[in-house]
Amino acid sequence: MDKTYSPQAIEQSWYEHWEQAGYFKPSGSGDSYCIMIPPPNVTGSLHMGHAFQHTIMDTLTRYKRMDGFNTLWQVGSDHAGIATQMVVERQLAAQGKTRQELGRDAFIEKVWDWKAHSGGTITSQMRRLGDSVDWDRERFTMDEGLSAAVKEVFVRLYQEDLIYRGKRLVNWDPKLKTAISDLEVENKEQQGSIWHLRYPLADGIKTADGKDYLVVATTRPETMLGDVCVAVHPDDERYTHLVGKFIELPLVNRRIPIIADHYVDQEFGTGCVKITPAHDFNDYDIGRRHHLPMIAVLDDDAHVRARAGLYTTTGEARDDIDGFDGKLPDQYAGLERFAARKQIVADFEALGLLDKVEKHTNKVPYGDRGGVPIEPHLTDQWYVRVAPLAEVATKAVEDGEIEFVPKQYENMYFAWMRDIQDWCISRQLWWGHRIPAWYDEQGNVYVGRDEDEVRQQYQLDSSIALSQDDDVLDTWFSSALWTFSTLGWPESTDDLKTFHPTDVLVTGFDIIFFWVARMIMMTMHFLKDENGKPQVPFKTVYVTGLIRDEEGQKMSKSKGNVLDPLDMIDGIELQNLIEKRTANMMQPQLEAKIAKRTQQQFPEGIASHGTDALRFTLAALASTGRDINWDMKRLEGYRNFCNKLWNASRYVLMNTENEDCGQTGAVIELSLADQWIIEQFNTTVADFRHALDHYRFDQAATIAYEFTWNQFCDWYLELTKPVLFNGTDEQKRGTRKTLVQILEQLLRLLHPLMPFITEEIWQRVAPLADVSGQTIMLQPYPQAKAAQFSHARDDMEWLKQVIVAIRNIRGEMNISPSKPLPLIIRNADELAQQRLTQHQSLLTALAKLESVDFISLQDEPPASATALVGRVELHIPMAGLIDKDAELARLQKAIERVDKELLQVGRKLENENFVAKAPAEVIEKERQKLAEAEETKAQLQQQYDKIAAL
Repeated sequence: MDKTYSPQAIEQSWYEHWEQAGYFKPSGSGDSYCIMIPPPNVTGSLHMGHAFQHTIMDTLTRYKRMDGFNTLWQVGSDHAGIATQMVVERQLAAQGKTRQELGRDAFIEKVWDWKAHSGGTITSQMRRLGDSVDWDRERFTMDEGLSAAVKEVFVRLYQEDLIYRGKRLVNWDPKLKTAISDLEVENKEQQGSIWHLRYPLADGIKTADGKDYLVVATTRPETMLGDVCVAVHPDDERYTHLVGKFIELPLVNRRIPIIADHYVDQEFGTGCVKITPAHDFNDYDIGRRHHLPMIAVLDDDAHVRARAGLYTTTGEARDDIDGFDGKLPDQYAGLERFAARKQIVADFEALGLLDKVEKHTNKVPYGDRGGVPIEPHLTDQWYVRVAPLAEVATKAVEDGEIEFVPKQYENMYFAWMRDIQDWCISRQLWWGHRIPAWYDEQGNVYVGRDEDEVRQQYQLDSSIALSQDDDVLDTWFSSALWTFSTLGWPESTDDLKTFHPTDVLVTGFDIIFFWVARMIMMTMHFLKDENGKPQVPFKTVYVTGLIRDEEGQKMSKSKGNVLDPLDMIDGIELQNLIEKRTANMMQPQLEAKIAKRTQQQFPEGIASHGTDALRFTLAALASTGRDINWDMKRLEGYRNFCNKLWNASRYVLMNTENEDCGQTGAVIELSLADQWIIEQFNTTVADFRHALDHYRFDQAATIAYEFTWNQFCDWYLELTKPVLFNGTDEQKRGTRKTLVQILEQLLRLLHPLMPFITEEIWQRVAPLADVSGQTIMLQPYPQAKAAQFSHARDDMEWLKQVIVAIRNIRGEMNISPSKPLPLIIRNADELAQQRLTQHQSLLTALAKLESVDFISLQDEPPASATALVGRVELHIPMAGLIDKDAELARLQKAIERVDKELLQVGRKLENENFVAKAPAEVIEKERQKLAEAEETKAQLQQQYDKIAAL
C-alpha cells in the first residue's frame, strides 16, 4: 500500500471496475430488497441534499446486498417540465429565436437534443458519489415505457370518472403562462400597502354610525373590478343590519350584495372584506359556499381585459350577471396588473373614496421559475378527483402497511390527506407528456391512448377533424407512477413481481404530499396483490431534513452559500469557488456580498477530502428527521478518519504479509488483547446492525468510528506490539490471525458507508485472512457471534483504566512518555492482584513501567502522584522524577498567562458598547474563549496544588 492515502488515486477506477463487472445488478437469489431513487431533474446537478439522500440509499443498498438480499436500487431521472423547457428557451433566446417561431415539434426535438448532450451531468456525479445503482435499468419519465404507463393511467382514471376537465382557480405564472403547483410557489416577504377603499351603500342605507359607505381593506385594489360582494362576520353587530343589502361598486357601477361569512376576521381592518372569487383562493371558497358568480378581469398575461369573463360558481360561462355583460371601463383595458393598481387607486382618490393607505409587510407568492408574482387565475384545466384515492392511501398508513420514519411525519401526511383538494394535473407547456385527449370542431372531448383508439372507441370517421389537447401533464403525475412504471407496468413483468412493493423510500419532508402521497394513491389504485388487495408502493418512508449551511441558513444561490458535493470531494480553490457562487447573478452588489462571504468562510478554498469522508460525514450528521447544519470541521475530521484507517491497515499488512497468519493450521495462542478485540468487534457488529436496521445512520457512524479509531487503532494495535516483538511463535500467529481477520471484517462493516477505501484495502487483506472473492461488495456482511471471551473483555477494560490513569499522571506531572516509572499498588483485592500479575508484561509495556510493587492498606507509600481505579490505589513515587520547584514555577507562569487572557476577554464582554454592536456570533466566540480559559486555569491550578502537596 502507498504510504499516503490518496482518494483521487483509487475512487474512479474502482467505480468503473464495479460497474463494468456488473456488481450493482440484482443477484437473482434471496429475498428482494428494492429502493427507488427520487428521480432528480434532468436539468440540474446534484447538490448537498442529493448527496445526503444518496449516501443513505447507497448505504442501505450495499448493506442489504452484502446481507444476501436480491437487491435493486432503481435509477432514473425526471423530465422536469418547466425547468427543462426554460433551459432550452434561454438557449434559443441567445440565438434570437423563440419556441413559437420554431414550432412545437421542432422545439421538442431541440429539447431531446439538449437532453442527449447535457442530461448526463447528474449520472456522472452519482458515479462520483459511489452510487451502486443498476445503470442498465436506468429510466426517464419520458421514455417509451413510462410514457405508455402515463397514458394508461390517464385513460383509466378518465373512464372511471376520476379525471375531469373544469374551470377552477389555479396558481398561474403570467410570465410562463402556465399553471404551477404549490411546490413551485415561493413566498417572499415584501413591504407593501393596505388600501382602505370606500364602497358606497346603495338605496340610501347607512351604517350603525351613520356613514353611507363601507370601508374595505385590501392589498390588491386592481381586482376590485371583479368584486361580486362584500362580506362581514355574521356576529359583527356593526353590520348585521346590512346583511342582504347592497353597495354600489365604484368605477364599474355594479350593485353587489353584502353577505355574512365566518371566514371574515372582525378584528382585521374594518371587518369588511371585498370578495373576488376569480382572483383569490379564499374568496373562491367563499364564492362556492354562497353560490356566487365569478368575474375574471385579468387575462393570461395578468393584464386587465376589455371584457371580463363571466362564470357561474361551478365554472360555466355566462353572458351576463344580473345585467352586467362584462364590459370593463376603457381606461383600464390592457393595463398590466400593477399599472392598473396604480390607476385604480388614483381614481378612488379622485372620487374621494380612498379612505387611507397603511404600510404593510406581507408575503407575496412568486413562481420559482418565472420569477414574477403568481396570479390566482380562473382557467380550464384537467383535474384528478383524489378524495376516493386518498381514503385508501390514508388507511394504509393508519394500518401500519406504510411506516414513516420518524413517525411524526405521519401527522403531516394525515393533515394533507384528510383535507385534500382535487389535483390540477395540466400544464400549459410543450415539454412533457401531452394530454391524451382530442377535440372536434364543436369542442367535444375524446380521451384515448392515441387518435386511432379515439376514433375507434367513439366511432368517429376520418371526415371529423380532431386536434390533440395542447397541454402537458404535471411532472408529478408521471413521477407518481415511479415505483411501478419503472418496473414495466402496465405489463405484468418479472421485475414487478419480484421487486414491488419496494422497501424504503428516502425523501425530504417538503414533498410528502406532492410526491409521496400521490405515489401511494396511484399505486394502491392500480396495483393489486394476488388476493386483489391494493398494493403499497413501499413499506417505509425515511424522511430526511434539509442540509443547511454552518450558520443554519437554508442553502440558496442568492445567499451564495450553496455547496457542491464534488467540491467537498475534489477540493476547489477560493477564486474558483467565488466565481462558481456568483455565476449568473448579474447583480454587482449581490456578487460582491457573496464573494466577501465566501472569502470569510473559506479563506483558503476547500481542500480535497474524497468521497468516503463526505459520505461518512453525511451519515454521522443524519439525526433522524432533523435539519443538518453543515460542518466543515466534521468533514476534515472524517478525512483524518480515512487516514487513520489507511495507516492502521498499513501497520497490519507490514506485520502480516509473508507471515503465517494461521492459514497453515499450526497451533495458535490468542492473547488477552486478541480475545478482547474479538469481543469488542462482536458487540460493534450487533450495535451497528441495530442502528442501520432502525435508520439511525448517525449512531451507526458513531459506533463504527469509536471502534475503529479508539478500540482497534489506538488500543489494539498498540497491544499487539509486545506480542509481535517478544511473544512466542504461537502467540505471534494468534495475533497475526486476529489482526487480519478483525481488519477484514471491519472493512466489510464499514463498506456500505465508505465503499472506496474499504475495497482498496480489502483486496490486500482478504488473502491474508483466508477470504476469497473478487470484491468486498459481494462478501457476506458481518454477523454478531455469541460471546466467547467475556472474561477477557472485563480484564482488558480494567487494565485499560490502569494504563490511562498512569498516562494521565505523566501528563499532569509533565513526565516524558519514554521515562520508565515505578508503580506501587495499594489496596488491591484478589481479582486485581490476579489481573496485574497475570498481565504484568502487557501493563509494563503499555504504561512504560520499570517496576510493579504491591503494598497493603496499612503500608504508607512514599510521596507520590496517585490515581484510583475502583478502590485500587495507584502510586507513582515522585522522587527523582520531577524538579518540584521548577515544575511549580512553570505552572505558575502558565496560570498568569491565562489570567491575562481572562482579564482581556472579561473586559470586552463587560463593555456594553461592544455587546450592543458586535454580531451575535462574535459575542458567542468571546464567551467560548472565556469558558475555555476558565477551564484551562482550573486544570492548571489543580496540577499546581497536586505537586505542591508532594
